[in-house]
Amino acid sequence: MASIAESMELIKRGADEILLEESLLKKLERGKPLRIKAGFDPTAPDLHLGHTVLINKLRQFQDLGHEVTFLIGDFTGMIGDPTGKNVTRKPLTREDVLKNAETYQEQIFKILDREKTIIRFNSEWMVEMGAAGLIQLAAKHTVARMLERDDFNKRYKNGQPIAIHEFLYPLVQGYDSVALRSDVELGGTDQKFNLLVGRQLQEIYGQEPQVVLTMPILEGLDGVQKMSKSLGNYIGIADQPDDMFGKIMSISDELMWRYYELLSFKPMTEINALQQRVSEGLNPRDAKVMLAEELIARFHDKAAATKANENFVARFQKGAMPDEMPELTLEAGEGLSLANLLKEAELVASTSEALRMIKQGAVKIDGEKIEDRNLVITAGVSAVYQVGKRRFAKVKLS
Repeated sequence: MASIAESMELIKRGADEILLEESLLKKLERGKPLRIKAGFDPTAPDLHLGHTVLINKLRQFQDLGHEVTFLIGDFTGMIGDPTGKNVTRKPLTREDVLKNAETYQEQIFKILDREKTIIRFNSEWMVEMGAAGLIQLAAKHTVARMLERDDFNKRYKNGQPIAIHEFLYPLVQGYDSVALRSDVELGGTDQKFNLLVGRQLQEIYGQEPQVVLTMPILEGLDGVQKMSKSLGNYIGIADQPDDMFGKIMSISDELMWRYYELLSFKPMTEINALQQRVSEGLNPRDAKVMLAEELIARFHDKAAATKANENFVARFQKGAMPDEMPELTLEAGEGLSLANLLKEAELVASTSEALRMIKQGAVKIDGEKIEDRNLVITAGVSAVYQVGKRRFAKVKLS
């Protein structure tokens, strides 16, 4: 079993803040497994690597022998988390929440130990609480305290609407910690206010307040904005191995080390040694390959990681096309413009993006670069269309 010093070193790895660290030390010194909680609202069907930063930390707590609860916010998901929003967020339907929650459960066990993971839904206690109980809960917090939260404060000062139900979100998330009697709650840095509400409510309900551990928000492929599906800078854990490999290889050399710290399960001593080797002349690409293979093996398997590496080398170092790619037939009528074809084949999000990619020389037909933005493809033509380095489709026009 790890010593307290070793436990703290692993717990603090990649963490942004621990409130309060001395409380965590006291809890660890008791020698009993701690109750660790992290909540996830099932707002989208698929998780990306940004979500796994918290899940990885949960796995580290499991490896240290602690009790981990993966809390699915099926009740809070219907309220809609206002964190970071400058407008009232549209709540999800019960059907959407349950469908997404089912997908989450399939995905998290690629990281967490299934036998050591407790899955709970916060509707278990919130539905039972009822309207009267929710009003009593709301009485334990003030509007003034809510307006201390940065996003609420900005919206209030700017005269932007704040719906009453948005104030309920931090309270319900905080009450989750009461219901689970959590010793430690994990969350992103943007969740700090909500996590502290959990501490306050535990004290009100006569419980020892939880330790709050915040993890940084992972930057996306652009290295600037947070990883997000809506921004298109994400790596989904359900992505195909070739796509995942190509995306990881596209990140900057500097961002690679942040990904190593937050996403890799390699010990930091090993990562630091690898970083030293790069500084002494090892090609950063080789370190990036190791990271890509580790992550693909985790979410697929080792054979898929090896194959993705081989495909990447063949495709980008030898100029070869992938062995497998989407195949589809499109209606051409009297002809289909190249920009519309690329959009309908889902190789680009819009015709404007298609025109931009053609202008940049990033579009090829059967391996030949296309520069004619007005090109019209006629019926009967079948060819391989490529956008950028990773997007291919075999399209036939009928």
